Amino acid sequence: MSNEELRAAADAVLARLVGDRTGDARLREDQWRAIEALVADKRRALVVQRTGWGKSAVYFVATALLRRQGGGPTVIVSPLLALMRNQVEAAVRAGIHARTINSSNTEEWDTIQAEVAAGKVDVLLVSPERLNNPDFRDHVLPKLAAATGLLVVDEAHCISDWGHDFRPDYRRLRTMLGDLPAGVPVLATTATANARVTADVAEQLGTGGSADALVLRGPLDRESLSLSVLSLPDAAHRLAWLAEHLSELPGSGIIYTLTVAAAEEVTAFLRQCGHTVASYTGKTENADRQQAEDDLLANRVKALVATSALGMGFDKPDLGFVVHLGSPSSPIAYYQQVGRAGRGVEHAEVLLLPGKEDEAIWKYFASIAFPPEEQVRRTLDALSDAGRPLSLPALEPLVELRRSRLETMLKVLDVDGAVRRVKGGWISTGAPWTYDAERYVWVAKQREAEQQAMREYATTAGCRMEFLRRQLDDGEAAPCGRCDTCAGARFSDVVSPAALAAARGELGRAGVEVEPRKMWPTGLEAVGISLKGRIPASEQAAVGRALGRLSDIGWGNRLRPMLAPRAQDGPVPEDVANAVVGVLADWAKGPGGWASGAPDAQARPVGVVTMASHTRPQLIQSLAIRVAEVGRLPLLGSVEYSPAADTLHASRSNSAQRLKALNGALTVPPGLASTLAEARGPVLLIDDVTETGWTLATAARLLRRAGAESVLPLVLAVQG
Repeated sequence: MSNEELRAAADAVLARLVGDRTGDARLREDQWRAIEALVADKRRALVVQRTGWGKSAVYFVATALLRRQGGGPTVIVSPLLALMRNQVEAAVRAGIHARTINSSNTEEWDTIQAEVAAGKVDVLLVSPERLNNPDFRDHVLPKLAAATGLLVVDEAHCISDWGHDFRPDYRRLRTMLGDLPAGVPVLATTATANARVTADVAEQLGTGGSADALVLRGPLDRESLSLSVLSLPDAAHRLAWLAEHLSELPGSGIIYTLTVAAAEEVTAFLRQCGHTVASYTGKTENADRQQAEDDLLANRVKALVATSALGMGFDKPDLGFVVHLGSPSSPIAYYQQVGRAGRGVEHAEVLLLPGKEDEAIWKYFASIAFPPEEQVRRTLDALSDAGRPLSLPALEPLVELRRSRLETMLKVLDVDGAVRRVKGGWISTGAPWTYDAERYVWVAKQREAEQQAMREYATTAGCRMEFLRRQLDDGEAAPCGRCDTCAGARFSDVVSPAALAAARGELGRAGVEVEPRKMWPTGLEAVGISLKGRIPASEQAAVGRALGRLSDIGWGNRLRPMLAPRAQDGPVPEDVANAVVGVLADWAKGPGGWASGAPDAQARPVGVVTMASHTRPQLIQSLAIRVAEVGRLPLLGSVEYSPAADTLHASRSNSAQRLKALNGALTVPPGLASTLAEARGPVLLIDDVTETGWTLATAARLLRRAGAESVLPLVLAVQG
């Protein structure tokens, strides 16, 4: 087939893909260059182009042409379920049969793999996590690599730990690349990579290491996007502004928040104000996510209020706006998210509403980066000493890392060859391994530089689109003429007194439930604690209450500075004390509360007990005194630290390590035990913050063994 014939065939596939019955659809010149390189020349290519440019058209058209030539199926490594669903639907339009293997369709894997083997599948979309599943890696991946006609790495910036969304599972692609037969083309695509990330991806995927590789990098301007920043005094003003102006924004869109708690708060308030919105976070069930995506695509909702869980690849061409309630920590991440808007419309609004809490949230996420060398070495030693595979639950008690962070670290070590995932867990390979401290320090510095860039973006007097494009090393960056600094502000910062009062009322709403721990964590035997299974009902805490969550934008913003690690101790502020009293009153009168009058109501507390504290004794004691006075309850005493625990650091890394630190560290003094035995009723247990829930669980167990009929935790804040 000549180049002219190949181009005509490619344009015909594009017409089917985009639903053009006239046959007038034509590939962009760079789209054709990439397809030609893949289909005619069997080369490797890296395509860095703005969101909406049509990267998916490149691999779908290339797939159709390669399949006509007798090539094997295209394998697309794709990071998000939403992206996979969009791609399967797009493939159908082009006459391409696509299937997916991901966490939501495990029951179909055997059938899909049989269809692939029978040649019935044109495109197989695989989540990066599958690449390191032992069965898939050892049995499916080699056969897949041998049969693949085209390998596509979508959102390829995820392979680089210089990028904003690094995923270690992507590194397993290097193994698959090494197993590909000679002459199999490879395509890597991304919209959000600066020059440093682009070079790293090209090197790791082998798309930049030879003269035969093609790198196509285009200008990143999005002519449909109008960027704005609106600085408002506080969270209440931002929420009120959204409630008053959401209906004025074009079409339907996305409101991004930085935390799950904020997404839930914003969703609840906007619904109360009459807006049709839905929440979309990492905690949203798969079925609910699918429904939310469908509702947005069909314009049945004005907006999804989402965390970054709704990010790469979600495709709604007529998305009219993206609002950020809180600033992402990276210009690259920000550009990637705002790129959801304006793909198929002439004008879309992009608005950033930065908040004072943004910095604290950035700091938290920065704190969970790659662990220090000591913790990594301890993990490697634990695996080596075990002499058998250790699952994450079995390994977790032996190291001071939470499970999610431990798993990410192990995946990096797996790619580095130091550990290997096998059936039953993880093993040490015994291979030499070097901690690349210089690289990790440099990555941390780049993160800090990106945070500073976002501060500058919010305050720049220059063109905002030009600023973002320069952050992505776009050499063609120039003033856009559309943003609020180029064309003037389009949004007023004025909110009505009524809207502001409503927002303050919502954010000032106090009280969240504190669920008790009901099961001991697995693996406690490994740290010398003989507890396992269900915590006996007679030793559990009851469902408690907290004033708020530290991650929300209401009480969280008030409590966060007061409860920061180095915050000065002192008496509880009056507004906080009053709010806690309000929570207590609502609790007492609510369902099952001791003042509710219900037949099965909780008995009235007989007194107040405090948790001893090395860091905030005044805060906790003053709060307990206030609660005791208002409730007309005696202050019974404190759960104290034992003498041996005076200098104890109770680890917050994971449940087993937390319990190891708490084991024997807390005690009920004889006087308090005697009082509890005589009173034999419920007690309120006062503390400042609960994070893992194990301090409250341990104290409740001791108090109930000493005679308390039940323990009702009352804390200022829930961490998270």
